Amino acid sequence: MIPHIVGEQLFPAIALSSAMGIPVAEQDVLGDAVVAHAPLDPTVAEGGPQEWMFADWEDYLQAPRDLHPHADGPTGMEPEIFHMAVRLHPADRALRRPEWQRIAQRLTHVAGLAPTGDEHACRWVALQARPGRLDVIANRIRGDGAWAQQPRLLARTLSEECRRIETDLGLVPTQSHGGRPSTARLPAQRPALPRPTPDQSPPAMAAQVATLMHQLADEANGPIASVRGLIEQAAHRLDDLPHAYGPHVAHQLGWIAGRLYGIQQDLDATTADLPGASQRATARSVTPPAPRSTPPRHSR
Repeated sequence: MIPHIVGEQLFPAIALSSAMGIPVAEQDVLGDAVVAHAPLDPTVAEGGPQEWMFADWEDYLQAPRDLHPHADGPTGMEPEIFHMAVRLHPADRALRRPEWQRIAQRLTHVAGLAPTGDEHACRWVALQARPGRLDVIANRIRGDGAWAQQPRLLARTLSEECRRIETDLGLVPTQSHGGRPSTARLPAQRPALPRPTPDQSPPAMAAQVATLMHQLADEANGPIASVRGLIEQAAHRLDDLPHAYGPHVAHQLGWIAGRLYGIQQDLDATTADLPGASQRATARSVTPPAPRSTPPRHSR
């Protein structure tokens, strides 16, 4: 699971549109795309969260600024709308709605937006509008007019929490370096196949080949995993571009990352019967990311 701080905005509409990944009209109902949120203000709109329109969520997130127009951030007049996202590994299973809800609650907690038991916590909403991705949008102005106290090393804090979530939910683990998440580490040296010696037996040579293949397919330090990790990071960045070509290319890169993981699994399976081949601890099947879908639109 790769966390990403998308950025800060003056207006919630920009962050909400980015999270949906498609053009959205004010009267569109976000419906099932909303998986979690802070306690709602019933004066904003009628009905439950599944009935709220885009404009309702925009008003809900904008309200703290309207109620506290002089609330300033730690460095002065800075944008109060905060947007972060997490993306699953291509090989991860599809998460259930309650799991997405729990992830949103844990992320808003560690990000200083919704401390446990805080009645003045920030307003936030979590959207799961794209396959394998969760977007969390919040107003950092609290209910009491104060500014949310976020960790100084926020990116690292989010990465560490994502590592714990991976463990708790049995997801594919990723590595983190200095608060910047990455899915793999480039090896210092390229694996090399030792030259056979005149007295080397065929089983011994086959075992060397099997070892090399397992090194290539290694999830933590293998070169294929390293390339796949770079592709996943590129997809994450392109997916946030406000241009039409960004999400399209990100979608294609997601498919490529899934195919590379399939190659890793194929290497293990192909060499599994060679003499001396080590069996991997676990085997995961790859489910390529589903094509980007357009959520239904309704009008009230």
